Amino acid sequence: MFVAWRELRFARGRFLLIGAVVALITLLVGFLSGLTGGLAAQNISSVLQLPGDRLVLQQPENSDPSFASSSVDEDTVQAWEQADGVESVIPVGIVQSRASASGTDDPTGVALYGLPQDAPATGSNPLFELTPDADTEVGLSSGAADDLGVEVGDTISITGNDFTVAAIGEDLWYSHTPVIVMTPDAWSEASKRVGGTGEATVLAVTGDADWEAVGSQTDTVAETPLASLTALEAFQSEIGSLGLMIVMLFGISALVVGAFFTVWTMQRAGDIAVLKALGATTGSLVRDSLGQALIVLAAGIGVGLAAVVGLGTLAGQALPFVVSPLTTLAPAVVMAVLGLAGAAFALRSVTKADPLTALGSNR
Repeated sequence: MFVAWRELRFARGRFLLIGAVVALITLLVGFLSGLTGGLAAQNISSVLQLPGDRLVLQQPENSDPSFASSSVDEDTVQAWEQADGVESVIPVGIVQSRASASGTDDPTGVALYGLPQDAPATGSNPLFELTPDADTEVGLSSGAADDLGVEVGDTISITGNDFTVAAIGEDLWYSHTPVIVMTPDAWSEASKRVGGTGEATVLAVTGDADWEAVGSQTDTVAETPLASLTALEAFQSEIGSLGLMIVMLFGISALVVGAFFTVWTMQRAGDIAVLKALGATTGSLVRDSLGQALIVLAAGIGVGLAAVVGLGTLAGQALPFVVSPLTTLAPAVVMAVLGLAGAAFALRSVTKADPLTALGSNR
């Protein structure tokens, strides 16, 4: 690393430039990752709280399953309850509507969940903890409470009916709307008022059944909670587009770092030949070059990562932004690996350098 350190000091302008580029790419990737995580949370955080080994949705004849259009009737619920290997079935209703605080005419878009109070034990589940005891009560996520400006004991209006806020829980979202939990009967009536069928949207099924066979018999499809997220149209389109941009930025980072070190290595081909003529091994020169690249990457990624954490924390106050190891450290590690891969691609001139070049054999 002696030569690498000397070069970093001698040509610090060049290395500061590539380090700044790496830092900016890290900032872009980090912000996109944090925004992707925030948007995903506002799409699926409540769905991920549904218990069970499988989530069962209606299977349309000519299209894919969708939370927006799924409707599971009582006969289908009973068929799943009676299926071999099924331990429990929890019918869950989901519909989007509007709610307003009592005495105001400013409605807020919300997602209404209909959950049974006597559902099987689900442990510490923030969604089911909001389930009210009476049809005239509702449980609000913190986001819904903030948007409506209400507290426990206040009254809100949903589809023309008044409800008392019985509980306020964690920040849960469904398709970018905050969650309000109702009893099944109250939810069924609200669903019919907004044009729905009043029947359950999805079944949370626990057990070890023949999922495909039962699904085929009941015109439903049973997917794991993670796989069922593709039935949320907004989730697919948002995460797909943002994920593609992140992948492209990763590719750009590898190309930029690789191009820089390729040009730099070509310019110092004579110096490398001299080192080989003096007895330096190819392995030591490779370690020297990769160590140099690692220093530049570590400095650039470190600065970019610090900017992501600082600015992301501020952005989280106004945007759906998540600062977590998955949205900060994971992209940084990928950036470092791809950057080293790009630098390694530039090592051909190091491994192929001819010591005779240093002795003037090409003159």
